[in-house]
Order: sequence, then C-alpha cells, then structure tokens
Amino acid sequence: MIIDVMMPGLDGIRTTLKVRETSSIPIIILSAKSEDADKILGLNIGADDYITKPFNPLELVARVKSQLRRYTQLGNLNVQAGSQIYKCGGLQINDDTKEVTVDDELIKLTPIEYNILLLLVKNAGKVFSIDQIYEEIWNEEAIGADNTVAVHIRHIREKIEINPREPRYLKVVWGVGYKIEKQ
Repeated sequence: MIIDVMMPGLDGIRTTLKVRETSSIPIIILSAKSEDADKILGLNIGADDYITKPFNPLELVARVKSQLRRYTQLGNLNVQAGSQIYKCGGLQINDDTKEVTVDDELIKLTPIEYNILLLLVKNAGKVFSIDQIYEEIWNEEAIGADNTVAVHIRHIREKIEINPREPRYLKVVWGVGYKIEKQ
C-alpha cells in the first residue's frame, strides 16, 4: 500500500494503524511532512517505509519492489523455521534467548509477563480467558485470579505498546479475555 499522510477522511496514520490490526502487507507512507518526528511516528505505528515529497519516481518504484521482494520471501510468517522466534508485526519474541523486542527495541519483562506474552503470541488471534491465562502460567486452579492477570496484562501493555490506551498488539475482548492481534 502507498498511503499519503494527509488524505481526506481517514488520514494515513490512522489508516496504517487500522490495516496493521489485520495485515502485515507492506505499507509505504508518502508525505509532505519531512520532520524527523513525523517519520518516526509513521514508522513506529507500522509503516515499512516513509518517503517525503518531492521524491524521484524511480526511487519510489525501487522501494516498492524492495518491500514486495521482502514480503513475498518472508511472507506472513509468525515463526521462523528452525528457531524459537515468534513474530507478530513489530513484536518479536526469541524464546531461545528470552528476549522481547518491539520495532527492534529491547523490552524488559518479568518472567511472568514474558510467559503471558509468549502464550498469547504463540496463539496469535486466539482469545484466552483470565482463568485460562492464570491456569497456563501459574499451573494451578484460577480462583479469584482476575486482578492478578489484569495487573500483569496492564504492565505488559505499558511496556510493549506505543499508546497502552489504544493497543496495537495486546487486545481485550470484552467479557471474554485477551488476545494478541494477528498481524
């Protein structure tokens, strides 16, 4: 997708966020906004590239080809073959090294937070109830576990989300539980 930041109706930033909820299709943002903060925002919310106007059309064609080549070779893989790396958009968990990164930035999690996030990422798109999460992580029956799980989820969101109030990855399914959005 090639998106302009200043589109009528739904702007390019909100469009990118909306697309990232369900797809990992390559997105290139075109914009007259050339400030570093604008570029950083565009890339942090899920764009794969950011080109400022005016631009050379041949450069745009080359960048489109590059994004398509990467997308078709790597595709929509959640797990890299032969390793314990789980990806969901810009969120990556390396279960061999126990490292979590978001947009290539290392995130520090407690062991419980890590295990909850790993459970959800391994099962991207699947909704887990609070009781299911508690029983999986603590290996005991969930009796009054609501607050315990909710606090850990809040801490995970504060660490992995740009805006925890509008999460890109860790979503609540009201009345049911939590899930990691398939990217």
